[in-house]
Amino acid sequence: MRVGVLTGGGDCPGLNAVIRALVRKGVKEHDVEFVGFRDGWKGPLEGLTMPLGIEECRGILPRGGTILGSSRTNPFSVDGGVERITDNLAAAGVDALVAIGGEDTLGVATKLADLGVHVVGVPKTIDNDLSGTDFTFGFDTAVNIATEAIDRLHTTAESHHRALVVEVMGRHAGWIALHSGIAGGASTVLIPEQPFDIDEVCELVKQRFESQFAPVLVVSEGAVPADGTGMTLQSGELDAFGHVRLGGIGDRLAAEIEHRTGAEARAVVLGHVQRGGTPTAFDRWLATRFGLEAIDAVADGEFGVMVALRGADVVRVPLVEGTGELKLVGPREYAAAQVFFGG
Repeated sequence: MRVGVLTGGGDCPGLNAVIRALVRKGVKEHDVEFVGFRDGWKGPLEGLTMPLGIEECRGILPRGGTILGSSRTNPFSVDGGVERITDNLAAAGVDALVAIGGEDTLGVATKLADLGVHVVGVPKTIDNDLSGTDFTFGFDTAVNIATEAIDRLHTTAESHHRALVVEVMGRHAGWIALHSGIAGGASTVLIPEQPFDIDEVCELVKQRFESQFAPVLVVSEGAVPADGTGMTLQSGELDAFGHVRLGGIGDRLAAEIEHRTGAEARAVVLGHVQRGGTPTAFDRWLATRFGLEAIDAVADGEFGVMVALRGADVVRVPLVEGTGELKLVGPREYAAAQVFFGG
């Protein structure tokens, strides 16, 4: 059997661990030959391949990023894209395809599976917003990086008696902000699921200063004010999947706080540092288990599925369960952070 592997969407700590586990078990236990498709869906769309065997996977477990490269290419937005993919898979002698990615990458995989392509999905996103799995690899690394940054920023906030706004990733879901905000002792956490009132935020800032401590606010890049004005948008540019490029809420929020309270405020945008570099032990462990289960699904001929973490078990679920709807922060989870808001 010949199996293709691709990684799509934003890079993520743990991608190489998945690739390594797929190849090691596939070669040793299932007599699988692998072909790597480069740069996400651009690979099978344009026939961009690379060798992928045990030798190519040595030493990649602790490495961030992906040895296969990635992109946000959407073959369904390209004329004849689906036909080109099926033709290139056939030309490469590929019997099945393992797609490692988030909402968009697995959304394409779901559509291809419906068209008869033999696909197995592996969920990947630092945002942890895929509904079919309890956790996605990359999330733990992103939260740890954000938490360390918050810990460090507390000291400079206190030294200069200023408010610091830490902008973290999270377009539609505030899981990174929620977890890192609670772990880092943030005085306020703002997420996309809970539109904020700027007056209330400024009141919380004042309360924090009154307690003789400086406020550190954590805000998801997709957070919006309650009146729905587009404070988060830096530009109107869209990617291949129609998503507006976000960014700028941290700077806008810091400016509003300084203007309304008279206190000095600064923004720190963590940006892509959250998704780069060495994965945590948890993410290596989870990514490895996902890879092992994914190649077993291929060997079993069970396609149109995604591997997922449910409790302590890695299981297989229909691809649509991972892409049908986003997993968002609910009021109960957010209430845990609200306990610590303000003073």
